[in-house]
Amino acid sequence: MRTRYSFVQILLHWLVFVLVVLTYTTMDIKGCFAKGTPLRELLALTHYSLGFCVLFLMCIRLFVRGMYVTPPVKPALPRWQHYFSGGAQILIYLMFLSLPVMGILSQYYGGHDWTMFNILMPKSVFPDLPLQKLLKTLHEWLANAGYYLIGLHTLAALWHHYRRRDNTLIRMLPSRK
Repeated sequence: MRTRYSFVQILLHWLVFVLVVLTYTTMDIKGCFAKGTPLRELLALTHYSLGFCVLFLMCIRLFVRGMYVTPPVKPALPRWQHYFSGGAQILIYLMFLSLPVMGILSQYYGGHDWTMFNILMPKSVFPDLPLQKLLKTLHEWLANAGYYLIGLHTLAALWHHYRRRDNTLIRMLPSRK
């Protein structure tokens, strides 16, 4: 049985990590510029494109996850930690699949032109501004909650590595070969 995740799983994990950092960063930096300025618009368009990349890679991750058996944690986790870990993973997957979908739908129902990768994207012929506002609010709330979930994920990995001294973190790190 494997002791680490596959190369593809590790690569996808860290690519998603980099994209999530960049996606969050573009929105955080965007707020430093006045509305309507070219740089603010560029940051927003970059955010949309990066968000779509996160969605695309998360879909691939789901597919790839089904192809491999999860390597066991050694020493084995207590049952409650095993369930907590699985629940946290499900939340992370749901978050990074639903955030881009809500963002895309928010733009779609906004009724204004928008682009992704510098390509004009479809917009609803019947804009629904209350729905657009709801989707945007949910998107922003979930993104803010993401800071805590990502922090919990990171702290748990470090706790497993330095305190519990198991292979949880090692399983997802690139090989030293």
